[in-house]
Amino acid sequence: MEPVRLVPQTNDQPPALHDRAMDNLRYIRETMERATRFTGISGRGEIAIGATALGASVVAARQPNFKWWVYVWVAEGLISVLIAGWSMDRKARALRMPLVSGPGRKAVFSLVPPLIAGCLLTIVLLRAQWVDPIPGIWLLLYGTGVITGGMYSVRAVPAMGLCFMALGAVTLFSPPSYHNYFMAAGFGGLHVVFGAIISRKYGG
Repeated sequence: MEPVRLVPQTNDQPPALHDRAMDNLRYIRETMERATRFTGISGRGEIAIGATALGASVVAARQPNFKWWVYVWVAEGLISVLIAGWSMDRKARALRMPLVSGPGRKAVFSLVPPLIAGCLLTIVLLRAQWVDPIPGIWLLLYGTGVITGGMYSVRAVPAMGLCFMALGAVTLFSPPSYHNYFMAAGFGGLHVVFGAIISRKYGG
């Protein structure tokens, strides 16, 4: 009688089974990213942006011509970008959430195209010396970007975008003497109000 040979057991999985397991994990991760809302928007950062915009509206109202008025608001836009980036990074670190996660990346990419369109339209209108529509276009396209980006964020964000769009539509058909007030109400007031809502409901 021949002796029985014991075959050592190994934990190695067949390559096909291992690949299927990795594909399933990747699918689950991507599905969770699509279902997750981006909560990295800082309410306190939005309040700070609104406060600087209110200050900018006061400075802009004192400018001697429209060109310098535009310069003031462009400078305010750059300041707002810095505040938004810093505050979102700080909140993401506090929540231990990657800022460039799937929802966050989609939110940013959805916001950027309307802003680029607004910049190009501003240049064209300034060259044509047709400046009256510019404030309304800014509010309208910013609201559009907030809505599209807000589809991957909390509910307060697209709601804010709708308010910006409505205010932009009103601004387009209002006398130029009211435009700076609408800019203050939008970039100042709406950011402060919705920033407070986001801060209270979604943590900071």
